[in-house]
Amino acid sequence: MKKESNNSKLKIIPLGGLELIGMNITVFEYEDSIIVVDCGLAFPADDMLGIDLVIPDITYLKDNIKKVKGFVITHGHEDHIGALAYVMKEINVPIYATKLTMGIIEGKFKEHNLLRSTRRKVVTHGQSINLGKFRIEFIKTNHSIQDASALAIYSPAGIVVHTGDFKVDYTPVFGDAIDLQRFAEIGKKGVMCLMSDSTNAERPGFTQSEKTVGITFDHIFAEHQNTRMIIATFASNVDRVQQIINSAYKYGRKVVVEGRSMVNIIGIASELGCLDIPENTLIEIDQLKNYPPEKTVLITTGSQGESMAALSRMAAGVHRKITIQPTDTVIFSSSPIPGNEKSVSKIINELSFLGADVIFQDTHVSGHACQEELKLIYSLVKPKYAMPVHGEYKHLKANAAIAANLGIPKENIFLMQTGDVLELDNDSAKVVDKVHTGSILVDGLGVGDVGNIVLRDRQHLAEDGILIVVLTLQKGTNQLLAGPDIVSRGFVYVRESEVLMDEAKRVMTEALDKCLANKNADWNKIKVVVRDTMNDYIWKKTKRRPMIIPIIMDV
Repeated sequence: MKKESNNSKLKIIPLGGLELIGMNITVFEYEDSIIVVDCGLAFPADDMLGIDLVIPDITYLKDNIKKVKGFVITHGHEDHIGALAYVMKEINVPIYATKLTMGIIEGKFKEHNLLRSTRRKVVTHGQSINLGKFRIEFIKTNHSIQDASALAIYSPAGIVVHTGDFKVDYTPVFGDAIDLQRFAEIGKKGVMCLMSDSTNAERPGFTQSEKTVGITFDHIFAEHQNTRMIIATFASNVDRVQQIINSAYKYGRKVVVEGRSMVNIIGIASELGCLDIPENTLIEIDQLKNYPPEKTVLITTGSQGESMAALSRMAAGVHRKITIQPTDTVIFSSSPIPGNEKSVSKIINELSFLGADVIFQDTHVSGHACQEELKLIYSLVKPKYAMPVHGEYKHLKANAAIAANLGIPKENIFLMQTGDVLELDNDSAKVVDKVHTGSILVDGLGVGDVGNIVLRDRQHLAEDGILIVVLTLQKGTNQLLAGPDIVSRGFVYVRESEVLMDEAKRVMTEALDKCLANKNADWNKIKVVVRDTMNDYIWKKTKRRPMIIPIIMDV
């Protein structure tokens, strides 16, 4: 595309996905056109008590809704598509994605009753779509889910290549290898900026091919012909599931799929022809009893130690249909996502305690590029500017170091933060502004109704418990008719702390008498007295600060 004479610049604005693994969403803006790449969720941090998931704040998109032409999705992982169903309820714009990615998105939209109201278009690799001032080309890449794409984003200011999550796999389980030739061809045209996946940027060498895991599975199946097998992996890793099914078929075993997300994705993938399951290999969980254990394999969710996933329920002995036997072999076919190590080792311990043989070495390869693959992409694309994406700060920094080693000047490498606005054209690039970004917490059906204050209260309740002081006053005269009664939850066990509670009651009564002697004491003042008196007394006696809630009734 020729550069326009009016000399506008392209803006790149990450609304999420930097400084963490998850919640990827990036805005590309040129004059009156905005396209959004990905729209993912993040899983809650440990201090987000009771929160189910975290989605990005899209205030910037709502404020500029007239410019937004569509969402372009790189692949079907939760951290890239998980927030779409929530975001589409706020802004309804078209979505463009490849076949399997769209299949998974539609599965989510079905649950949220959004299928009718959203416009969706399936794109094939090599195809381009025109959205406003942008042309976006989908380029075939490899990842731990099929149909992953990199994007070449053509704007009048120049070309940006976004790798999406990728690795270079010359021998993928399904479909073709990454289209390195296309990266090189686009590199020849002159690429203004490369945004590349940083997840494994600290790891030297190459990521191994997905096929190597299939060979490992074959060995494990050969060595464990007398035990039932339970294999935990990511629901979305369709190629991994394919290889497990291949080994099971080879060794004459029946396969059961367990876990809701696993059942959903495998259903979608086999409908779309992304999974090849030999006839009579899959059986329902209820049919397990018709086969000897050593002739069965269970593929299940829960490889990250998620408390509600099928494997966790089996390990805890609360799964309705599967009981772990001492003769079972359990295989973890994934590596713990940073932050999940504790939960994973807890489950491994529980399974080992039940007598199962647990295997977690060599049964997983990453879906992300290591240093040598990142160097390959940089060398093919030859960008003027580099902007590492997808990772915590240390990953972005490692990616930046690779770019610098390959000769990209330091001032042309941008370590961005969420909300930064990078303005660029072929002559210059700089961070010029910051837009409003944030996290919206989803708890049950509530989206955004739980904020910092509610979380702080939950933290407070979790750490110190609650004391409720109930008293009844006579209307008009403020005479104390009943109480104060003290109810405690999560603070002390009342039956064993009667002395403390009686004393608290006495102190409370004295303070109330003083306060009520003043005839014009209003309810707010009484509440403050109750809180302060209780706080002081409890802190003096126990060095704790429970939440104190006064309840006043008048009769």
